[in-house]
Amino acid sequence: MNDKKIIRVRDVMKTAFITIDGVATVAEAVTMMQENKTSVLVVNKRHKDDEYGMILAGDIARHVLSKDRSPGRVNVYEIMHKPVITVHPDMDIRYCSRLFAQYDLVRALVIEDQKIVGLISPISLVLDGLSQIIQ
Repeated sequence: MNDKKIIRVRDVMKTAFITIDGVATVAEAVTMMQENKTSVLVVNKRHKDDEYGMILAGDIARHVLSKDRSPGRVNVYEIMHKPVITVHPDMDIRYCSRLFAQYDLVRALVIEDQKIVGLISPISLVLDGLSQIIQ
């Protein structure tokens, strides 16, 4: 019998996340990030057959700031990640961690019944998840 403690993504995911429309400007995205003290925004679907996107502060630094582009003239959809890799809330964090390593991810959306229920990051997997296994 397997005695390993199973920690699921739902046990360590962050359920608070901020959404933005893809047509918003990067300046609006930065303001939302500042107001909500976050470095990641989920980009809403445009319609039911669309996919979610994601924009990170690093994307803004890489695609706007470093290229001296105007944040008020660049739309989120121009620099966002889409589609993004998603995970199910019932996934074992060991498999989720392997997925992060395999695809060099910094965040993934947690999707259940085609709705976002949270965000997961390597920090959550290690600090919240692995710490439960160690105890």
